[in-house]
Amino acid sequence: MHKDYGKFCWYELMTTDVPAAERFYASVVGWSMRDSGMEGMKYTLAFAGETQAAGICEIPAEAQGMPPVWTGYIFTDRIEDTCNDITANGGKIMRPPDDIPGVGRFAVAADPHGAMFSLFTTQDEGPGEPGMMEPGRIGWHELMAGDLDEAWAFYSKTFGWTKDMAVDMSEGGMGIYQTFAVRGGNAIGGMMTNPPGSPAPPFWGYYFVVQGLDAAAKRVTDGGGTIVMGPMEVPGGAWIINCTDPQGVFFSLVAMHR
Repeated sequence: MHKDYGKFCWYELMTTDVPAAERFYASVVGWSMRDSGMEGMKYTLAFAGETQAAGICEIPAEAQGMPPVWTGYIFTDRIEDTCNDITANGGKIMRPPDDIPGVGRFAVAADPHGAMFSLFTTQDEGPGEPGMMEPGRIGWHELMAGDLDEAWAFYSKTFGWTKDMAVDMSEGGMGIYQTFAVRGGNAIGGMMTNPPGSPAPPFWGYYFVVQGLDAAAKRVTDGGGTIVMGPMEVPGGAWIINCTDPQGVFFSLVAMHR
């Protein structure tokens, strides 16, 4: 099995207003924006320093009507086999594997409860794993699952994820928050059952690392975004906020300091 199999390797914002999103995230996260030079489409690369951190593009014509969203890509070196595993384990392939000329191949999938993610394969090295809490990179991946136990069975079987620390949040009515790693490495994310009454269906959310949370929160609201929840301290001493951008896309920020 490839050393990067099952790791998140790319993040992409599909939005209704690319220039507005570029301005907003450049301000909030500190990214610099560069055109990818891809033929036939406008695709913006967001850089943290000299490292590619994410992509921004318009919602494609075939997906018109879908709400703008951040999507995470999970690496596989055998994309057709992984698609077969996804369906065998109760998920769905929403878009079968297709080529990105000169870059690699991708597919779009959903877990058994409809939370969407993408697959990516390439012959090149990926963007590399960020150091823990490296500003401008994605520091955490969070699944609000249709059902924690069923979601865990799906992702662990499909991608070989392993359980890390579990946090019991039952007193607050939130149940178990299960953190996970890829084959025993450092924890890269967590998942929990989507709370009853949540307005959102099951979904993946992504935490962008910033240096000071309060200053970043002010940049969110100054830029036309909204703070949905927080600031909140989490185990390990980090601070988080959940937000939406001016186009209504959900995202989160994490910092080691207020």
